[in-house]
Amino acid sequence: MSDILKAVHDTAKGLHEVGAMDKTTMRKFDALCLTTLHEFTPEKVRALRLENNLSQPVFARYLNVSDKLVKKWEQGESKPRGAALKMLSLAKTKGLDAIA
Repeated sequence: MSDILKAVHDTAKGLHEVGAMDKTTMRKFDALCLTTLHEFTPEKVRALRLENNLSQPVFARYLNVSDKLVKKWEQGESKPRGAALKMLSLAKTKGLDAIA
């Protein structure tokens, strides 16, 4: 989350806590602050893994998936979805340390 977005979210949270913002509006602010999910092509998955000098099995452990699944992503047989897609997006934007 950027510093600006964090400041806006903190302000919205404060307004919600004092009753100046309703729950529905606060939920919209919360949704805006979620990690943006990136689309990962086979090339992007492989590039992220290689940028971090990792083998497929080690990269898979960071993501809590099987090495066979990482191989399928890199060969275009499958696409990252759900929690794995979120983990890849976090790793891309914040680095592998963020998910370790």
